[in-house]
Amino acid sequence: MKELLEYILEGITGSKNFEIVESVGSDDTTNFINIEIKADPKIIGLIIGKSGNTIRAIRNLLRVRATLEKKGISVSVSEKQTA
Repeated sequence: MKELLEYILEGITGSKNFEIVESVGSDDTTNFINIEIKADPKIIGLIIGKSGNTIRAIRNLLRVRATLEKKGISVSVSEKQTA
């Protein structure tokens, strides 16, 4: 899942100035993946897109793949903290 998201984001932004944090929570009945995209503030606008259309499309693509793997997914975007 992480590789697919990296491929999509590199194509959209044209840079690798982002970090993807993936955490998998599972119990007896549910598998769920939480993905957080930590990006440079300069490219967050490209990831979100006008009226949120780009991030909505990214979430839909990942949801299709997660459904095929019988999992749930959540994708969020935040600013990358700089030192």
